[in-house]
Amino acid sequence: MLSRPGDRQPTEQVAAEAAVRLDGVSKRFGPSVALDQAWLKVRRGEFMTLLGPSGCGKTTLLNLVAGFLAPNEGEIFIDGALVTDVPAFARQTGIVFQNYALFPHMTVANNVAYGLKARGVRKDEIRRRVAEILAMMKLSGYEERKPRELSGGQQQRVALARALVIEPKVLLLDEPFSALDKNLRASMQVEVKEIQRRLGVTTIFVTHDQSEALSLSDRIAVMSAGRICQIDTPEALYRRPADRFVASFIGEGSLLHATIEQMAGDSAIVSVGRSKIAVPAAPLSGLSTGSQVDLFVRPEHMQVGAPDTAAFEGQVAAAIYQGDHVDLYVDAPEAANGRLMMRLAAREAGGLSHAGSKVAIAILGEDAVAFPRTA
Repeated sequence: MLSRPGDRQPTEQVAAEAAVRLDGVSKRFGPSVALDQAWLKVRRGEFMTLLGPSGCGKTTLLNLVAGFLAPNEGEIFIDGALVTDVPAFARQTGIVFQNYALFPHMTVANNVAYGLKARGVRKDEIRRRVAEILAMMKLSGYEERKPRELSGGQQQRVALARALVIEPKVLLLDEPFSALDKNLRASMQVEVKEIQRRLGVTTIFVTHDQSEALSLSDRIAVMSAGRICQIDTPEALYRRPADRFVASFIGEGSLLHATIEQMAGDSAIVSVGRSKIAVPAAPLSGLSTGSQVDLFVRPEHMQVGAPDTAAFEGQVAAAIYQGDHVDLYVDAPEAANGRLMMRLAAREAGGLSHAGSKVAIAILGEDAVAFPRTA
């Protein structure tokens, strides 16, 4: 039977350790720095996502944990043990690649059994564990098929089964959904998350898709240019981004020109048009009253207001119908790039859905955050 949380009773010292820990890990390829001083702790049983644009270092970090790459600096620990110089095959990690990397000449059963055979597991134990994991993956009856006889979703399940059947300490997923169509991608995300929760396996997942990261993760490490910018829960990243990059990469929002009116402890008051908004003071450290800042506001936190009390007015440039809501693109001088987006319930959009309509915009102060103005 596959291991579940609680099957083993580790010592208090081991239990206190992170499942995966990177201490100041850097990786260079010639003069190019792919990963710069990464510090990361992944908790036992956690679903941790590495999120960022292409070239940000997330796959490099995953390959360092797997042992496919060696760091130039820093140390890597798995289950409290130093593995920086331990080869990949001895790290007890399971990995699912972007292209699944199934052996085309092998059957489903033999693909899944490959890792167990390489580890010298008894034949009867291999048969039992392969049958169990294939049943969990809803692949019973497919044992004798070759990969080319399977759908994309079935191939992904085989790759996941092969990674999990060895009972890894850490499961590594390198953009495993990228080859699937939209509907299959959504259903496989749900399945993978359910399996991860059921087994309690510590998981590190790489993606550039922010909606995928928000829906699957316990915590997310947002990366840019080889550095980890912020590590937090999906909700905290969305509501309290630490810097301009995280704010712009997670979810949608608009930048508005604003001015600091007051700095008071952990909060600051900024003005935009006729409104004053409370924001966290930390991102504005070093600035003073009167400084020009950029106010980041989510589209759902702007609404139609009365002309005499709204922050400012604008002109509708376009209205995009999205079923239950309408995204309004509004031209206004208060917007940093001249245009902002606000999201209204479809029933509230009404006559504002026509280009050229005038709209008074009120800002709900909830979760707004400001950053120093950039040129």
